[in-house]
Amino acid sequence: MEETIKNSGAQKLDVKRLTVLAMLAAVIVLMAFTPIGYLKVGAVSITFIMIPVVIGAVVTGPRGGALLGAVFGITSFIQCFGLDTFGTAMMSINPVFTFLLCMVPRVLMGLLAGMIYKGMCKATKNGILPFAVSCLSGAVLNTVGFVGLFLLLFYNSITALLGTDTVAGAIGLLVTGNALIEAGVCLVLGTAIAKGLVHVLPRNK
Repeated sequence: MEETIKNSGAQKLDVKRLTVLAMLAAVIVLMAFTPIGYLKVGAVSITFIMIPVVIGAVVTGPRGGALLGAVFGITSFIQCFGLDTFGTAMMSINPVFTFLLCMVPRVLMGLLAGMIYKGMCKATKNGILPFAVSCLSGAVLNTVGFVGLFLLLFYNSITALLGTDTVAGAIGLLVTGNALIEAGVCLVLGTAIAKGLVHVLPRNK
């Protein structure tokens, strides 16, 4: 009888997690194709779509974060079909590399943000710190992963794609003000929302 009750509780929790994942995936799609998700600044965009990915990673775990990261990546790749100037330019150079650039950093970001949250929960009893660190790391991982893979895959085309004279100037364009804004917004909003959701949907031990 006790085992049946436990199984029933686990099933209800799984349904709740799937519901949260579906809702966050819908939010990602909504943000990706409306002005909510991207703030255009010259040749590049400031994106806030990592926020629902990191929230999902905290609330549902690393696998959920990776899944939401994949949704983020797919929407980013779709943007490259004429919806985003920078992405369209990359597609004209190498579609396969563009797909990898859209997908890999986002999936890893969701996966690692969830793992960081789990690790922080074990390492500290501070109620807010695991949320803050994982949300901030999500933004940092997104930037570092994207820029790093971009350098690896499109090194010979960087200056042309971003309209700069040097590679250093291109990197500076990608990781200065844009990255700081993304990190700050993800830290504040992600922490607040994720902390609230975890109280409604407790994590499995």
